[in-house]
Amino acid sequence: MKKNEAKIYTVTLNPAVDYYLGFEDFKEGELNSPDIAYTLPGGKGINVSKVLANFKINSVALGFVGGFTGEYMKTTLKKSDIEYKFVELEENTRINIKINNNGLETEISGKSPNISLGKKEEFLKELMEIKKDDIIILSGSVPSSLNENIYNEIISKLPKGVKVILDSRGKAFDLALRNGVFLVKPNLIELEEYFNRKIKTIEELLIAGKELQDLGAENVLISLGAKGSILITKELNYRSGIPKGEMISTVGAGDSMVAGIVYGLIKYGTLSEAYRYGVASGSATAFSEGLGSLETMEGLIKNINIKILS
Repeated sequence: MKKNEAKIYTVTLNPAVDYYLGFEDFKEGELNSPDIAYTLPGGKGINVSKVLANFKINSVALGFVGGFTGEYMKTTLKKSDIEYKFVELEENTRINIKINNNGLETEISGKSPNISLGKKEEFLKELMEIKKDDIIILSGSVPSSLNENIYNEIISKLPKGVKVILDSRGKAFDLALRNGVFLVKPNLIELEEYFNRKIKTIEELLIAGKELQDLGAENVLISLGAKGSILITKELNYRSGIPKGEMISTVGAGDSMVAGIVYGLIKYGTLSEAYRYGVASGSATAFSEGLGSLETMEGLIKNINIKILS
């Protein structure tokens, strides 16, 4: 892949406005006033687009938005110079509430808006612009009004040669995987959930990764949290730890890792080199308040130690 040849698309079928509230002492059943309160556009694909924008890489955000929350999302992305081609819905984009009560985090997931068949077809038409060698990231949950086959359906609409990165779970993940994808990025919990078994050793991780390859993934990136990650390719298997740093929040770290992989692919072309940037990008977010910056990511690159596994 030549530098800047590919166009990048992120898909967020179930975006949300994330409303963060922080309390020193939240008391259930009483009136509480937060010490911290702020909103951000949320959704895994949108997070990828935001990190790519931080890295000076353009992407197009695809998905569904609606109502006053949808307008907020578009306005906020526009301020970050992120291009979007959302399908407009009548109902409001959902609001997720994230409460931090003196370190104890609780999340309330908002109700997704209804997506009609007509709106779904309108979304699928946007895929006609995607060309060979482009990159598309399919990530996050599927709204209840869409069939869980939707990611598989999206892949079926793409021309041969498009690099599909899949970061989802459950049936939607399984159906899309079997259609063939460039890269999947499960974490350990998602991997155990998918195979319905405990995975405790590196050997068991490699076996599970190879099984995902047999099912349709060309490459498999397994996130292990504080223990690093493993990349399984057709040729070699790689293991990376995480660089030293103060852990602030893991929110968005997985999406940042995907963005780092894409950044590396665009800049350098090879997945093995892109892996290094994925690790640095995920760590940059984990060590930051919010999503990681280009400067933080580049500062961590020299501290990434990647080993080849037999």
